[in-house]
Amino acid sequence: MSTTETSIPKLLSAAALTSFRLNGQFLDLADTLAAPAGLTVSRWQVLGAVLTTPLPVAGIAREMGITRQSVQRIADLLVEQGLAEYRPNPAHRRAKLVAATPAGLEAVAQIDPAHATAARRLCDEMGCDDFEEAVSALRRLSAALERMTGDSGDRA
Repeated sequence: MSTTETSIPKLLSAAALTSFRLNGQFLDLADTLAAPAGLTVSRWQVLGAVLTTPLPVAGIAREMGITRQSVQRIADLLVEQGLAEYRPNPAHRRAKLVAATPAGLEAVAQIDPAHATAARRLCDEMGCDDFEEAVSALRRLSAALERMTGDSGDRA
């Protein structure tokens, strides 16, 4: 495919619009998957970030590309529900670590079978090789935008 100078801005627009649509589609799918476990997408997202390693709120925000304030609000709700807990952070006294509790791990585990089914269906629909290449391309696009803008996803 030959890219002309006049079509380059259209590529950025197409990438952005496709990403916005894809984000909405993933949020809809995630809502469907998370609801039976009693989670919202945002609660699943924050819990998912700390399933294996506790992280400070700022670290979760960076990883997820959402604001620290949003993560703090959601983490507080997860702690209230007993799905997460705050732990001391040896690296920073005031920035406590968020960690999943056994109840939080169980809630996420309830999603796993439906998640695996959705993943298999998408792989069958696209072809697993194309699915892998799409994920790789999305990662490269994200990395390129990060280099270009200097934005590591840490939203204030």
